[in-house]
Amino acid sequence: MKRHIESERIRNLPGYLFQTINDKRLKARQLGRDVIDLGMGNPDMPPPGPVIEKACEVLCDCRAHRYSASKGIPHLRKEICHWYDRRFGVSLDPDEEAIAVIGSKEGISHLALALFDRGDVVLTPNPTYPSHFYSVVISGASVYDVPLTAENNFIPDLTQPIYDRFPAPKAMIISYPNNPTAQVVDLDFFREVVKFAKRHDLIVIHDIAYSEICFDGYKAPSFLQAEGAK
Repeated sequence: MKRHIESERIRNLPGYLFQTINDKRLKARQLGRDVIDLGMGNPDMPPPGPVIEKACEVLCDCRAHRYSASKGIPHLRKEICHWYDRRFGVSLDPDEEAIAVIGSKEGISHLALALFDRGDVVLTPNPTYPSHFYSVVISGASVYDVPLTAENNFIPDLTQPIYDRFPAPKAMIISYPNNPTAQVVDLDFFREVVKFAKRHDLIVIHDIAYSEICFDGYKAPSFLQAEGAK
């Protein structure tokens, strides 16, 4: 019998979506097709000049070439909380409710490892940002798809009986402004999510990565603005 080197969790992972898309794009271009890439949101412009200048300044400071605090330096966490308060009117504790991570993939994956065990079920939107799905699988929990379709305006219908299942879901992942549908919601939707979560004893994970990338005239709310969300 062939011995598997990789873990069962890794064997259960499907191929990485963006790599699959990249392979298909490369193959099409090799065949001479004119491909317009609307796939991964990859910046094609440099950061603002002052940001680059500050980064260069910090690189020349020998104090910056050390291990950082595991959850982020205190001043950074305080500034995160100050920004959240200015932007959403929500007060956060920098010692208990703010943490610095390498990026969204690492942050979401570690959150799943911290929250979920084998046998847990997580309500995950479909379609969604790939890391929402992969992180649940890596944690050993099971994904239960919540369909986002044109018929439901790409918003989960919280009245559907599909949520009353066994084993009962432990958590629900939502992401608005949404990737990849670009759908947005108002604060009333988050209020309904709070009621839904309390009714089903659910943890709610709100990925708000695109709060500052919205259509003109729309200002994205945070789930934490809804009463009872914290």
